[in-house]
Order: sequence, then C-alpha cells, then structure tokens
Amino acid sequence: MMFIAGIVLAALAILVSVSLHEAGHMGSAKAFGMRVTRYFVGFGPTLWSKVKGDTEYGVKGIPLGGFVKIVGMTPQDEDADDKRAMWRFPVWKRTIVMSAGSIVHFILAFMIFWGVAATAAMPNPAINPQDPFVRTVDCVQVVPDHDDCRSSDLPAPAKAAGIATGDKVLRIGSTDIAEYNDMIDAIRALPPGQPADFVVLRNGAEQTIKVTPVGVERAPRENPTGAKTVVSAVGLANSHDPALPIAVEYNVVEAAPVALDFMGRTFTGVIEAIKKFPEKIPGLWSAITGGERDPESPVSVVGASRIGGELAELGEWPSWFLVIASLNLFVGLFNLLPLLPLDGGHIAIAWFEKVRTWIYARLRKPDPGRVDYYKLMPLTYTVILIFGAFTLLTVTADIVNPITILR
Repeated sequence: MMFIAGIVLAALAILVSVSLHEAGHMGSAKAFGMRVTRYFVGFGPTLWSKVKGDTEYGVKGIPLGGFVKIVGMTPQDEDADDKRAMWRFPVWKRTIVMSAGSIVHFILAFMIFWGVAATAAMPNPAINPQDPFVRTVDCVQVVPDHDDCRSSDLPAPAKAAGIATGDKVLRIGSTDIAEYNDMIDAIRALPPGQPADFVVLRNGAEQTIKVTPVGVERAPRENPTGAKTVVSAVGLANSHDPALPIAVEYNVVEAAPVALDFMGRTFTGVIEAIKKFPEKIPGLWSAITGGERDPESPVSVVGASRIGGELAELGEWPSWFLVIASLNLFVGLFNLLPLLPLDGGHIAIAWFEKVRTWIYARLRKPDPGRVDYYKLMPLTYTVILIFGAFTLLTVTADIVNPITILR
C-alpha cells in the first residue's frame, strides 16, 4: 500500500513542480506587463476554466504537465503585433521570464533540502564516498545480481586474510591508493590466484596483509553493460571513516548552509549526468533487450515515481524528498540548455540578437533585425525528435527493466 502511495505522491509532486514552473513564467511575464492569455495545468480536454483579466486559468484532463501562453514570444507569432507582445520587451526582461521556470525549480529544490536538513539527519558532509575506506563482505559473487551469499559464490579473500571493516587501503602491491576507484582498478589488475600485499591503515597504524584474489567475470567499471572479462576480486565494498558519524542533525538555522552545500553538490552531479547522456543510450537499449540495467542510467518520470514508491515502502521519507529535490534540479538545469524549444534556446537567441545588433552598430551597418524562427524549425524538430526518442527509451527501460532499490 505504501509503495502505491509513494508512487502517487511522487507523480503528484512532479505535476506540482511542473505547474509551478509554468506559474513562474506567467508571474514574471505579468509583472513586466506582458500579456498572458492562458495558464493550464495538464493537457487534453478542459475540465475547468475561468477567465480573470487577460488570462484564462484552467485544468485539463491529462495530468502530465502544464503550459502558459505568453503573447508574441517571437516576432513571427500570429499575435506578434500586440503592443504587449513578449518580443517587444528588453532582452533582460525576456531572459528573466524564460529563466523563471528553472528558478522556481531551484527554489523548490533548496526548500526541500532545507526542510530535510532541519527535520532529519543528513549525510555527514565530512565523509567522502571516494575515500578508500572498506567494508569486508562474506563472499565474492560469481554473478552480481543478489545481496546475500549463495552456494555458487566464492569465499571472500579479503575477510579470510584479515582485512577489517573500517580499514583504509593505502597501497596495493606497488600502487598507491588515493580513491576508492583507484582501489577497484588496482584489484582488478592483479593476477588471480597470486598473493598481493595490501597496506592498510588501522587505528592509526599501518599493516601489511597478504590477500590472494579470485578470478570472476565482470564488465568494465566504466562501461557496466560492456563485454565481460575475467578480473580479480577480493570482496571489499565502500565504507567510511569509522571515526566520523554517518549522519548529522541540524537546527533550522544550521540547515540553511547545509542545504546550499548539498544543493551545490547535487547540482554538480546533475551536470555530470547530463554530459553522460549520449554514452548511456547503448546501456538503456541493452536493458530493454534483456541486458543488465546500469543503476546509474537515466530514469524517466516513471522510473523516478517507482523509486519514490520503494522509498515510501521502506519508510525512507527523507530520501523520498531528496529524490524530488534532485529531480527539480535536473529539470531546472535541463530547461536551460541552449536548444530550442527549451527555455534556454529562447534565451540564447535573445542574447544572440542583442550581441549581433551591438556588433553591427559598431561596424556602422544596418541592424540585421530579429532571428527568423521559421528557419530554425528543422533544428527545433530535430531536437524534439531526439528528446522524444530518448524519453521513450527511458520510459520503456523503466517499465521493462526498472532500477530498483528493493531486492
């Protein structure tokens, strides 16, 4: 029951955030005196509407987003002759209006981070997940698709050799270890069946422990869906500095800078995720056709809602809210990409026109005028087609082979 409730609430939270995104456009446009004729939540047939002033407000039957109609967004629009058409206003005002939707997402994300930080324990920012602290496990999985140990799995060499949870790996053989990923790469490069020296830091003192790795089939770490090869494994997982508490509690005042820091780190992670979109496409296709689903692959609204349902079922409501906050950050950033028909595309064109006019004036040439949006339609349709195909791919993967935090 909680699983369904979590899904419904996640979907509702997404609908609310998208509706507020459009409200951001509408509110800023009205504040500058632009004419706004329609603001609707949802798409499809109209269930309810009311006209107030220049604007018709309403709700439509398909709750998958919303839209706002600002008169004369481009000089080519049919209502571009209106004296309050958007394109007639200064570039800085149009920039604020077009970025207002993303700004709303950023404000929502901050408020959620702040609320969670003030009411629930947050991950300790002093803990770096890439520090090479380790946790020993009981076995090395032959096929890494389960959480427990099975009879087909292999005994864990690290635990048998005496490596303990909380140890910090400093060196493997002659390779110095600075980050957890360095450790994984160094272990995989070891010859299976041959003892290797692991230098670890325990209770402030260095110890050298001989560990004999076992060989297992694994895909490359940087390409989890790639061809598998035999690599070494010893049975170590991420851990953290045992001297640091995993979570920290804050009051309302302390929570504000913590929320900003958490938001900044999530911001960076979202940017990196957007950069990696193209390289994730083969993995999504593989997940649809029967391959393993990369847990770091992109998810659609369907996938995000499902994860929200699982977190609700586990009672992890702070994590549920953090997922919603991260999703708001993603949508806000994505909409600022300088591509039509995204908001960032309209902003880019507005400033391109501004800069071009300035250059022509300095060269004492006639103003070249506004960009003809009709000439950009082929590019716009191409972007829509690519984003549409990517959305279809992620939705299909989230239905056929979803990312799950439950086993």
